[in-house]
Amino acid sequence: MKKGYRIIYLSLLLCVFSFSSYSQNKTNSSDEVKRLIAKKRAFNKKYGFGYRIQLYNGNEQKARKLRARFRVEFPDKATKLVYSAPEWKVQVGNYKTKLEADKDLIKFQEKFSGIIVVPMGK
Repeated sequence: MKKGYRIIYLSLLLCVFSFSSYSQNKTNSSDEVKRLIAKKRAFNKKYGFGYRIQLYNGNEQKARKLRARFRVEFPDKATKLVYSAPEWKVQVGNYKTKLEADKDLIKFQEKFSGIIVVPMGK
């Protein structure tokens, strides 16, 4: 009798898993999901995306000195000097993911303190 219950139980499990995988595939191809993906792409196109590492936020002279020092220490990394009234920012890199930025952040923290990862705008 126990073998009969096991067969019925396994049959029910098989049915449940086969229906759940079908419903997931149907959801992924729905118009709502396609609309949300298009909306996300339009947002990224308009506002930008990605991350940068911010080395400094303050006055212009210190920002320029820090940027020059960073270029000597890490000549292969792109730097950007950004003015956002009333302060200057020194930012490094163009990273697609926060994980990529965090990897370089660890390297840079050996030479520079108080640095952070910031989301990048367009």
